[in-house]
Amino acid sequence: MNDTIYALSSGRPPAGIAVIRISGDQAFEISRLFIHRGTPVSARRPVVRTLADPASGDLLDRALVLHFPGPGSATGEDVAEWHCHGGQAVVRAILGALERLGSGRMLGVREAQPGEFTRRAFENGRIDLNEAEGLADLLSAETESQRRAAMVMAEGHFSRRLAVWGERLLHCAAMAESLLDFSDEDDVPAHGLEASLREEICALDGEITAQLAVPPAERIRDGLHLVLAGPPNAGKSTLLNALAGREAAIVSDIAGTTRDRIEVPVDIGGVAFVITDTAGLADATDDVIERIGVDRARSAIDACDILLWLGPPEDCPRADAIRVAAQIDRRGRAEAHGTDVAVSALTGANMALLRDRILATAQQLLPREGEYALHKRQRDGVAEIARALRDATIEPDMLILAEHLRAARKALDPLTGRAGVEDMLDSLFGRFCIGK
Repeated sequence: MNDTIYALSSGRPPAGIAVIRISGDQAFEISRLFIHRGTPVSARRPVVRTLADPASGDLLDRALVLHFPGPGSATGEDVAEWHCHGGQAVVRAILGALERLGSGRMLGVREAQPGEFTRRAFENGRIDLNEAEGLADLLSAETESQRRAAMVMAEGHFSRRLAVWGERLLHCAAMAESLLDFSDEDDVPAHGLEASLREEICALDGEITAQLAVPPAERIRDGLHLVLAGPPNAGKSTLLNALAGREAAIVSDIAGTTRDRIEVPVDIGGVAFVITDTAGLADATDDVIERIGVDRARSAIDACDILLWLGPPEDCPRADAIRVAAQIDRRGRAEAHGTDVAVSALTGANMALLRDRILATAQQLLPREGEYALHKRQRDGVAEIARALRDATIEPDMLILAEHLRAARKALDPLTGRAGVEDMLDSLFGRFCIGK
């Protein structure tokens, strides 16, 4: 029998309300021990009760009490929730009484580990692995695009798609077995059935391969890499500060002030970016440190998702760069022939236009609304299914084709957490806070 666990499941006090959750076989017994007086608590019906320390009898708080019997609860176990006043002293007193109850060996109750409530929900079949990963992303989301992507995964959209793929794979496997077992029977139109089977495999392979073409979740979670590059004194650091909304980089008229890459996480229009300010691309220098900075700048230019080029348009190193004429507030720099946008980071002129241009470019690199942004684990699993289906499409031997279909079905199980994921569960649920 698992221990019964408890934790503060709402935000850190002080707060208006503090939610203390108890989950496990003894959740209701523990809850009844704390209820000072009153009629028994009915399932799923909130009641107001006074909570008291079972050991000392000291009154703790007057709270809203709810009981959720398993398996129809958040964790799949019996769950009790106390919605208490959110003061620090109140929360500390209640959690202390629960701790004393467990340490006294009266009941097998202990404080939950990070992510343990969600892990029990996963182990009890209330959510699958993809929904758990979506919930982890939702808890850590800082931008609107991160929140939307996490919600799509947490609500089970990708899991439902996997279920559909599983049904179609099962149908294909049944057709293949029919061809193997009954191809000599007169009532099985073998040629027509084989043509239908291969057509369905090709269609499913195309759909799964299309999923792999969707931009990965890491771009949303970690942020798109936006690099500012150009010659010395082109205004890169000033522009970085304007985009970041703070003094993140030192600004000076002295050439070579920025000698190494400066990376700043920024939210632009609800999209996460990591903006990199690079050393000025001097043609030649005897300064060893500056030369290293230039080499790192060129590496950043090659590797970034979006490049803002602040140098002469004809020297732009990438065709997909956004060519920016900075410092248009300075005399003689108002004209910007061959550039995409002319701005002044000091006065704010055209900065909104530049942000719009950056966001428009970013949308081409991110999943569209409603698409599933997959993490590496998920992409690897989907790619394994696609490889098995691709092998099946070119396999003339029906017996080997059936084996490829079995391999594709087997690759589905790790995606939902039904098999082969024990080594990563601790890492996943360790990302959660205590009480979740």
